[in-house]
Amino acid sequence: MNEKLPLSNRLLSLDFLRGITMVFLTLESTLLFEHLVPVVKGGWGEGILNQFFHHPWHGLHFWDLIQPTFMFVAGVALAFSVKKQRQTLTWRQSFIKILKRCGWLFFWGVFDYAVRKNGLSFELWDVLTQLSFTTLVAFLIMDWPVYMQIIVSGICLLIPEFLYRYAHVPGFDQPFVDQHNFGNYIDTLLMNKINPGGWVAINCISTSAHTIWGVLAGKLLMSDRTGAGKMKWLVGSGFILLALGFGLDWTNITPIIKRIATSSFVLASGGYCVLVLAVCYWWIDIQKHRSRLMFFNLFALNSIFIYLFFEIVGDRWFTGYILTITQGVFDIIHVPMLAAAILGSLVVFALEAGMLYFLYRKKIFFKV
Repeated sequence: MNEKLPLSNRLLSLDFLRGITMVFLTLESTLLFEHLVPVVKGGWGEGILNQFFHHPWHGLHFWDLIQPTFMFVAGVALAFSVKKQRQTLTWRQSFIKILKRCGWLFFWGVFDYAVRKNGLSFELWDVLTQLSFTTLVAFLIMDWPVYMQIIVSGICLLIPEFLYRYAHVPGFDQPFVDQHNFGNYIDTLLMNKINPGGWVAINCISTSAHTIWGVLAGKLLMSDRTGAGKMKWLVGSGFILLALGFGLDWTNITPIIKRIATSSFVLASGGYCVLVLAVCYWWIDIQKHRSRLMFFNLFALNSIFIYLFFEIVGDRWFTGYILTITQGVFDIIHVPMLAAAILGSLVVFALEAGMLYFLYRKKIFFKV
């Protein structure tokens, strides 16, 4: 895994950030974090492991930053992709290309949750479904002046904020209460159901800001500014977003709630995304620490493939099948059940990583 990275002109910090995000998501899909719960229960590690699960409602865990990073990185990549497209395509041709991509993202996002044990289901809570909307919004305004894009991102935050507070629908008129907010009401109109975990489809409105900010960050990184100048803007913007997000929460104006993507959550998580990108950019692209990135690059180059694989194939068959095999083998050699479960998850992860390595060696890259 120490081979030289392909495409040396790529922004390697972007590939690393996208890759490590997908590594975390893949590890979660193997049930590793769930298998670790009994190991740390009651000990100092319990608090750390809790960070790898979504916060139940009002608050922020590390795991709540994974989807924002996914959507933010998509925005950064969009800026690079569109710049390359503009060398050969007109705006209209580029728009059609993006529209098709968003259509596929929407299809796969719906398909991911479509097949249930009790029949077919129509749901709009998947990250790909959300991304299909945020990508289109970010693309449509990406040629506007920077201040206008920032204003639009602010409007994306204010629209749900206003609706949650002032759309008084009977039974759904408690702005930030699970199962009784405006987002839940819209879900009953769109899907005739409410997500028991509190997720809502209109998250795509406020989280459009993540993708818009990603585009702005991508344009900054492609600009002629010096590395120090780019870092100044990234770090400054990141801390401003953090201050705004946590400020709204600490002053009890708007609570940080990931499951309904409140404005304070989007601001705070967006701040973390920008700061993490700044750190990666400084370490990898400015300081030139580029060795040992191949492993993460495998996940970055085929991020859509591995996501759909562990969400659809893995969740419905592969993960359980491999865990059953490993459990049987470890039983034979008398490995304790808990250790066998953890090792089984690692085997699933290794097989999926090996699959990505095979695709890389064959130069097969899945894109939508």
